[in-house]
Amino acid sequence: MRYDTRLGKYGGKPRPGGPRSTLCISSQVGCKMGCKFCATGSMGFKNNLSSGEIVEQLVHASCLSQIRNVVFMGMGEPLNNYSAVVEAVRAMSGAPFQLSPRRITVSTVGIIHAINKLHKDLPGLNLAVSLHAPVQDVRCQIMPAARAFPLAKLMDALQVYQKNSKQKIFIEYIMLDGVNDEEHHAHQLGKLLETFDVVVNLIPFNPIGSLSQFRTSSEEKVLRFQKILRGVNNIRTTVRKQMGQDISGACGQLVVNSLDEKPKTSGVTDIEDLVSRR
Repeated sequence: MRYDTRLGKYGGKPRPGGPRSTLCISSQVGCKMGCKFCATGSMGFKNNLSSGEIVEQLVHASCLSQIRNVVFMGMGEPLNNYSAVVEAVRAMSGAPFQLSPRRITVSTVGIIHAINKLHKDLPGLNLAVSLHAPVQDVRCQIMPAARAFPLAKLMDALQVYQKNSKQKIFIEYIMLDGVNDEEHHAHQLGKLLETFDVVVNLIPFNPIGSLSQFRTSSEEKVLRFQKILRGVNNIRTTVRKQMGQDISGACGQLVVNSLDEKPKTSGVTDIEDLVSRR
């Protein structure tokens, strides 16, 4: 994902920086979390990626662009493939990539037992939590796995994590029209996070065809939600820029329709072939 940070503004002032590339990495083939707004969940769980297969994504991407940041926000629940993800992050932090852990973000739906040991194993890493609802019952409606990780216990684990890591936690929140995007949801979320040092990332829902029962929140609702979190609770809140919809590769859209289907591009059977033909 290519950005130019100079094109945006923060606090009404031009942002510093320049062009940068962020790589979104998968940790599994498919996912067993079953989030109802995510196409990947419709695949079910197929397989864990090895640490080598995870790092290989960075190897190939580095041939195309200088990678500044890595986010584990592709297919799969990274903390359900804990050992391989830890090994991969350690490899990315070493030669030849030399990525600072502060430029690597691991996203999770809230696997509590893994969060409890993450800072010890990967100090300095950025943690993002796919919260998506401010109360347990709504969270369970759209994220069935949330039943195994009650919101109260998850927030307790995040309090301990932040106390130990002394780092911001990134909160991912998908905006679903009429489900979790009303003003009272914003106030509930602000109350839930008032004792944390967080950045809330509001994510416009990306349609996933006939698989989805949801609609995208209007821009007005998203901005109102953001205004409440910022104005009432003084929580830094951003709205994620939508990228990749044209190739069904946007957030929540990654899916393999048939694992047995052969690539249609003549003579190309693997990503190595694509790289070699650059």
